[in-house]
Amino acid sequence: MSLVVDVAAENTRAPLSRERIRAVAISVLKAERVRDALVSITLVSPPHIARLNRKHLGHAGPTDVISFALGPLPGAPSHRPVLGDIYIAPDVARFNAARLGAGVREEVARLVIHGTLHILGHDHPDGDDRTTSRMWRRQEQLLSRVMNRGTVNGRAR
Repeated sequence: MSLVVDVAAENTRAPLSRERIRAVAISVLKAERVRDALVSITLVSPPHIARLNRKHLGHAGPTDVISFALGPLPGAPSHRPVLGDIYIAPDVARFNAARLGAGVREEVARLVIHGTLHILGHDHPDGDDRTTSRMWRRQEQLLSRVMNRGTVNGRAR
């Protein structure tokens, strides 16, 4: 089993360390029974994610997370390893956390989980219906596990 998650920050600060972000993503991959994965998570500024949002999704303005499932690794065995990129804008997450009354660390963890589920093929409807979707329920279940294990707040168990 090989779960490789690389986390990079492009001149942006995040409320979670790169190692904690990596640990959250790996916990999702394990919970979803992924055996092999190569995932890149990049923390970007609002202008950077706005450009990605416009170019790839046709939407104006910054968003909090964008994911790209890239397909199986070249020469991969039949169980098809996960290959994907996730972009997260911590400043947008801070704004959303304040608006929703959530902790910013929790919100960033939610985005890591959300992006990871997307690269695994999960999806949800656009708009208000997303919070009642099967994917959203799974996301919140995984978030609860991560928060209870202390992966986000740094407590060891």
